[in-house]
Amino acid sequence: MSELRSDIRSDIRADRIALFGNLQSADTQPRFWDRVADDVDWTVEGTHPLAGRYRSKKEFLGSTFTRLAGVLPGGAMLEVENVFVDGDTTVVELLSTSRTNEGAAFANRYCWVCRFEGDLVVEVRAYLDSMMVAYTILRNELEAQG
Repeated sequence: MSELRSDIRSDIRADRIALFGNLQSADTQPRFWDRVADDVDWTVEGTHPLAGRYRSKKEFLGSTFTRLAGVLPGGAMLEVENVFVDGDTTVVELLSTSRTNEGAAFANRYCWVCRFEGDLVVEVRAYLDSMMVAYTILRNELEAQG
């Protein structure tokens, strides 16, 4: 029985690695977002322009990924560094491989604590470098306006 549980855990972990791996490219990101509930409860921790609690996928994407696309050509591209799975919770560490409009590396690190219901992400608490986000957004949005 424990061998079967181990196989199931391995399958779930492999699935989650593949799922979050879709965040590496704008071309594959829709595969990730397809597995996020429309009514996801997504909290972005911190004191920066993207921080807040979002009660839907549409609200979250519009306030974060769409806004980042304006300051990161090609949008936010995230590489999986680590994935930890325990029951319905997956913790994923991600590294941004994006560049800013100015050409600087946006090497932000993220930690997302995700709760799943079946195959869908239904709740996320996201942690990141608040200062890097604030600086990048404010500087690049001001340049775009000026």
